[in-house]
Amino acid sequence: MSDEILTERRGRVLVITINRPESRNAVNLAVSQGLADAVDELDESAELSAAVITGAGGNFCAGMDLKAFAAGGDMSALTWFNREGIGKPTIAALNGPALAGGFEIALACDLIIASENATFALPEPRVGLAALAGGVHRLPRQIGLKRAMGMILTARHVSAKEGLELGFVNEVVRAGEALAAAERWAETICKNSPMSIRASKQAIQRGLDGSLEQAIAEQREYPAVKAMAASQDYIEGPKAFAEKRPPKWLGR
Repeated sequence: MSDEILTERRGRVLVITINRPESRNAVNLAVSQGLADAVDELDESAELSAAVITGAGGNFCAGMDLKAFAAGGDMSALTWFNREGIGKPTIAALNGPALAGGFEIALACDLIIASENATFALPEPRVGLAALAGGVHRLPRQIGLKRAMGMILTARHVSAKEGLELGFVNEVVRAGEALAAAERWAETICKNSPMSIRASKQAIQRGLDGSLEQAIAEQREYPAVKAMAASQDYIEGPKAFAEKRPPKWLGR
């Protein structure tokens, strides 16, 4: 892991920090690769159940490093978060602005927790670009076409409060408290069966690709759902409920 990405295990939660405060945590190739490596660590570890992604120095992420891009830098690896298969929950903890690719990283997470001073925007059209690392596709799916068009075509900035009202922010907290709040959400998730969480996430994501009827008909064939149904957790959950005791999740 490079110095641009810091990771820390806090119980079953992996805290991932984008660490380029001098450039407002702008994404270069080292950041992109570091984020990919951190997500691999999350998915491959049996001891980890969720991740929180945050930024150092009072910013979340200012997006792609345009200075590096203008100097001829290779930005081809900056779409790591568009890959499929991130089976465990990811939470964005925004302690400041999430702009352009930074907002796209947040949108790629399952939950967004924002401090009251956080702001969001897809301002790429102002510099002759477009939010093609997922932003133009994820935002309409998360808040609806007209609302997303209003943000994307104007390139305007949106406050954390408005983000909550639009529906892409899950919780707004006081300045400086986003990371703690995101960890609270992660710890709550970790109390549930890891098998059930992965099955639920996969069913939600795959089910969005077709009709409701198709999703219900096909969901039991999704790999994570089949793994859940064949797991020890599938037996342990009902048994613990019947015995009126906390379940002992094995994650398998």
